[in-house]
Amino acid sequence: MGMPGPWELLIILAIVALVFGTKKLRNMGSDVGSMVKGYQNAMKGDDSATAAGKDGAGNNEVIEGEVDTPPGKEK
Repeated sequence: MGMPGPWELLIILAIVALVFGTKKLRNMGSDVGSMVKGYQNAMKGDDSATAAGKDGAGNNEVIEGEVDTPPGKEK
């Protein structure tokens, strides 16, 4: 069984559009697009969290063997 042809793909796409609705598919498409864009920015190092870490603010580095407990939860 090989790859589906163009007619089979068109039928599958029509069934998916009927099941989920075009608005839901449009939202899913924009979510996937923003996820890919965020991944690309993270790979480039353009992420705002990375930029915040460069100036020393928001450093969440944990040293091996160190236990990070939230405030008020100390023993």
